[in-house]
Amino acid sequence: MCVVFATPMAFCQPAGKLPEFEVASVKPSNPKGPAPVGLFTYPGGKVVASHYAVRYLLMDAFDIRKFQILGGPPWIDEDYYDVVGKPPSSSASIHSNPASFKSPPNQEQREMLQSLLIDRFHLRFHRESKQEPSYILERTGSTLKLEPPKDTTAYSWAGSPDGGRVAFGTGLAGKNISMAQLATRLSGIVGRPVVDRTGLEGSFDFEYRTGDNDPNADATATVATSLKHLGLQLKSAEEPMEIIVIDHIERPSEN
Repeated sequence: MCVVFATPMAFCQPAGKLPEFEVASVKPSNPKGPAPVGLFTYPGGKVVASHYAVRYLLMDAFDIRKFQILGGPPWIDEDYYDVVGKPPSSSASIHSNPASFKSPPNQEQREMLQSLLIDRFHLRFHRESKQEPSYILERTGSTLKLEPPKDTTAYSWAGSPDGGRVAFGTGLAGKNISMAQLATRLSGIVGRPVVDRTGLEGSFDFEYRTGDNDPNADATATVATSLKHLGLQLKSAEEPMEIIVIDHIERPSEN
């Protein structure tokens, strides 16, 4: 992957060739279509992005959060696309069998998405590392209220105990989720990078209900309260964070 921008018109070449989808389709999305919004993975390695903004494609391709992308024209948030990618029979992903179609792409599939962005959207970028306000997810020393997962094949998830986003101060719940995955999920809620330093291995189920239902509740405060009752906490810190800087991107070429 090209990570150094040498001159205004000269980009470095990747050290090694990234894997690519054997068949890939990129089409403008019908804003009135009934299809669900999201990126989905299927047995055999197929990846489908439905009614997806380019910024979210970048997030999945590089496994980063929204605040880790700098630059780019407004249309990367305004234009929506339907993308379908199928890996070649020689790829490792051809043997993948995700527990749920909502499971995130594996590393090879992410690199295939990077190739698609470079080929079809003419993406050029470089990486930067910055010290940014962050949180450390760690144990408090209190008794952990985490349970072994009831279903080890279930989709790894964390959010409101009612099954949605952490909102209205209702609490925090998780199913078959590792602490590293929880840290990633929490970063999207609190708006900062969250780094797992719990030292806990494996995946867990958990649930804490605050007993509140406040439409004006602060999500970060809800997370902090819920984690405390689970034996965990977020500690403020300054941590290095990878930034993807968009140097050039174009609307996609025709299929």
